[in-house]
Parts: sequence; C-alpha cells; structure tokens
Amino acid sequence: MHRHTARRRGGVAIARLVQVQGLVTLAMTGIGALMSGSGAALSALLGGLVSLIPSLYFAWRIGSVRGGRQARRFVSNFYRAEAGKFGLTVALLAAVFVTAPPSNPIYFFVAYMAVLLAHWLAPWLMRDKPAP
Repeated sequence: MHRHTARRRGGVAIARLVQVQGLVTLAMTGIGALMSGSGAALSALLGGLVSLIPSLYFAWRIGSVRGGRQARRFVSNFYRAEAGKFGLTVALLAAVFVTAPPSNPIYFFVAYMAVLLAHWLAPWLMRDKPAP
C-alpha cells in the first residue's frame, strides 16, 4: 500500500472518531434536555466538551509529525500529546467545577464517560470498507 494512502486513511479515521465523539456529546445533551430540562442538558454538554476538547488537542498534536524516518520524533510527540491531553482534561474539569458547577452531576459524568468510551469504537471506525 502506498504510504500516502495509509496517512490519508489514518487521518480520516481520526476525523471520524472525533466526529463520533461530537455526535455523542450532542446526543447526550439532547437526552438530558428531554429527560430533565435545560440544567441537565447544560451539564451533559459540559461533560461532553470536557472529554471532546482534549481529544481534539490530541488529534491535532499527533497529526503534526508524519513520515517513517521520524519514528523517534513521532513517539516523543505521542507521549507529549497524551500528557497534554491529560493536563487539559484536569484543567477543564477544575474550570467547570470552579466556574460553573453542573446542576446535574449525573448527566455531566455520564456524558463525559460516553464521549470518553467512544474510543472503543476506534477499531470499527478504522477498518477498511468492504469491496463492492
């Protein structure tokens, strides 16, 4: 397989994963609004964003190094991206609970976990499409 095709496929898979996480955030917000009103919807939205924003950072950071000859740089960048994602998650959790505490913590944490667990879909999202 040509290396540019593999790169494109990897980028598409990451984009699909982030899109799925965004859709899960919106779905959890909608469920919160339908079941318990605007306070629950806001809590679910905040929970989803606290999980989604670090994932966006990770995807941006990991996509900045390409090429087979730069394996050492890629691994270093991967660890930096993961550390940045962790730090951003902690900062966002602190910021949410200090500035705008969720009115319904159950919806906050359920949405946070649902978006976080969307990574389990990664193998399904990265698979090759069957030939027609």
